[in-house]
Amino acid sequence: MANSNNGVLGSLMAWVDERLPVTDFYKHHLSEYYAPKNFNFWYFFGSLAMLVLVNQLLSGIWLTMHYKPDATQAFQSVEYIMRDVPWGWLIRYMHSTGASAFFIVVYLHMFRGLMYGSYRKPRELVWLIGMVIYLVLMAEAFMGYVLPWGQMSYWGAQVIINLFGAIPVVGDDLTMWIRGDYLVSDATLNRFFALHVVAMPILLLGLVVIHLAALHTVGSNNPDGIEIKAKKDENGKPLDGIPFHPYYSVKDILGVAVFLIFFAGIIFYAPALGGLFLEHDNFVPANPLVTPIHIKPVWYFTPFYAILKAVPSKLGGVIAMGAAIVMLFLVPWLDRSPVKSIRYKGILSKIALAIFTVSFVTLGWLAMQAGSETQTLVARICTVLYFLFFLLMPIYTSIEKTKPVPERVTK
Repeated sequence: MANSNNGVLGSLMAWVDERLPVTDFYKHHLSEYYAPKNFNFWYFFGSLAMLVLVNQLLSGIWLTMHYKPDATQAFQSVEYIMRDVPWGWLIRYMHSTGASAFFIVVYLHMFRGLMYGSYRKPRELVWLIGMVIYLVLMAEAFMGYVLPWGQMSYWGAQVIINLFGAIPVVGDDLTMWIRGDYLVSDATLNRFFALHVVAMPILLLGLVVIHLAALHTVGSNNPDGIEIKAKKDENGKPLDGIPFHPYYSVKDILGVAVFLIFFAGIIFYAPALGGLFLEHDNFVPANPLVTPIHIKPVWYFTPFYAILKAVPSKLGGVIAMGAAIVMLFLVPWLDRSPVKSIRYKGILSKIALAIFTVSFVTLGWLAMQAGSETQTLVARICTVLYFLFFLLMPIYTSIEKTKPVPERVTK
């Protein structure tokens, strides 16, 4: 009977493979995709980003079944989901907490790339596609942030959209085009809803597929920054590689389990996380006549918002904020070090990355504060340090003394 079942399944699989290369796809991207055998903790965050993306898509689909993209009903529909829809509060918190979790794992994923030189040749395109994903993710998150139509949603949208007005010549027309009206209104909510639930997710999914395809073409980087394809056995398999499945697919399950413990803990015990994930003002309906005391974006935008506020000129602030993101795209060509990984780079690169990380986190914290002269001064210092990390990279990476890189990967 077992042989009969195997024969039927084998015949069915062969029939499918003739029309859709499922088995080839499985081999190319899982069972015969060789990844370096020295992946560590930092390599969990790519798979966790995929997990959170699925969570956002599924919970978002469910929320759209009850949400009303209407300026007079949006806030009440969210309250209806929270109070009257069975398990609606859980789905809503899965989505809102998931948005913050998405940026946490993405920021850690990017940090790992900076540490181990995952942007270096031949992975420049993988890095660039990843940065485009980051931009789309920011746009998706901003539009989703507006949908609850609370006080901070409304006024946050007002402030961010008005920034485009600083662009010479086309600024005012561009601002009106984004809003769809002379002010943030029902038209703005409707177009943001359409983009958030249709256009941006499709674009995001497409980019993720391209990102993975590019990664699997050149192969994964590792903590040593060694190309495992350079040394293969007589069968053409990398000596320092192991099949992604089952080794890393099983290992990622451990990372998923630990992540879900923390994720569930936040959802059930601190979904607002003291106003960090869900601001207190956003539990109040949007009121165009009452301005919140301190308008600030959600935490994952705050480092760039702090850079914006650190520059006295509105246009200068917008340019600085845009340049702060553009710099990340240029990293593959700014790093002139003969080695990839921070393990073998010199002391200057290590100090620079540490200062950059502290500056980025400090900028994020400062943007969430009410603001003072001292805080503004610190924000300006951190902004300068942020840009110096990139602008001086060609210099300190080329003059520092590096350690010899081993021929084979280490643990």
